[in-house]
Amino acid sequence: MKAFNRISVIVSIAIILLFAVSNIILISGDKDSGRPYLVEVSRLSGEIEKSGNIPDLNGLKYVTAVVKQGDDFYTSHSDYVIREIKGELYRFDYTADNSVKQRGFIITVNIILGIMALLIIAVMIFIRIKILTPFEKLTDVPYELSKGNLTTPVKETKNRFFGRFIWGVDMLRENMEEQKERELKLQRDKKMLLLSLSHDIKTPLSAIKLYSKALSKGLYSDKEKQLEIAENINSKADEIEGYVSQIITASREDFLSLDVNNGEFYLSELVSKIKVYYTEKLSLIKTEFIVDEYNDCILKGDIDRSVEVIQNIVENAIKYGDGKKISIEFSTEDGCILVTVRNSGNSLSPSDLPHIFESFWRGENAEKEKGSGLGLYICRQLMLKMNGEAFAEIKGDDTCVTAVFTKA
Repeated sequence: MKAFNRISVIVSIAIILLFAVSNIILISGDKDSGRPYLVEVSRLSGEIEKSGNIPDLNGLKYVTAVVKQGDDFYTSHSDYVIREIKGELYRFDYTADNSVKQRGFIITVNIILGIMALLIIAVMIFIRIKILTPFEKLTDVPYELSKGNLTTPVKETKNRFFGRFIWGVDMLRENMEEQKERELKLQRDKKMLLLSLSHDIKTPLSAIKLYSKALSKGLYSDKEKQLEIAENINSKADEIEGYVSQIITASREDFLSLDVNNGEFYLSELVSKIKVYYTEKLSLIKTEFIVDEYNDCILKGDIDRSVEVIQNIVENAIKYGDGKKISIEFSTEDGCILVTVRNSGNSLSPSDLPHIFESFWRGENAEKEKGSGLGLYICRQLMLKMNGEAFAEIKGDDTCVTAVFTKA
């Protein structure tokens, strides 16, 4: 707002200077060109000096009368000038129509400049009241979101200048609020699960301890009874192992909220979004980026999630490739479009290949790289929700990760 105030002051000064300079130019022009009657006075003075008589005034534009010195010589109802010719004074009456017109022109110019100035000021006031002031109020929204104040919706202004922006901010707020609720629910569910499983584990564990204590004290001397006790201990151990498996399964379940709005979109739309972002980014890090030719078609799925999938795969290629070349290739197979991201400098071992789509899994090549081990896991889960698939291959010195999209 302070910057706009400075601009307002500069514009106001510019308008004042424009008025001043325009009037100075017009008034000086009026002084230079507003006295054409003197030409006629000079011509008439010359004729009187030659002939000694007052010439005929017909056809003259400015001089209306010539009066020789006498009674009422200095009394006139119009403007006049006096000239001395051969020792006698002559009065030349004239009308300055051109000066009147010039003054009218100056007034007209000033009125036009005034209207323009009023319009500019009105527009600036409108911008300040209707655009900048509401936008300044919106600057508090990110701060409030950062503090976790997610319940208050962002209100749209009546003029709707920020319709898409406000809609986007409000959608962000709602998504953050939903994510917060999901996280709380997830934490609650996991806590309940752990409490339940820990309670269930206690029963077989107590039985194992009792059986072990009885055997250690020699309470069962019969071989058959000892064998039965051993089998019971083994059974309870299997039961505990089952509970542990449930914990592991729960920790590897779809703990992320991967909502997908399935619809239809053009392959070219997906490719253009990827090219716009990565053409510049990869050129900055000196990585050759190639997008092969393709036949445009309609695909099934969520365009935003599809972009997310390809972006994750490309980011993986940037992180684990040698930085020389990344290409996007296209092929068709059984009514599906295969979009393959190939990066040079394969660093993935064949033994790691079957595990790269598992959650929290990180291969040997990821020891020096930051990450959570979720990127490709998320990609595959999204593709499955869009009725597609994702797989990876090692081809020579290249790593190829492919997303399979179903044609519409």
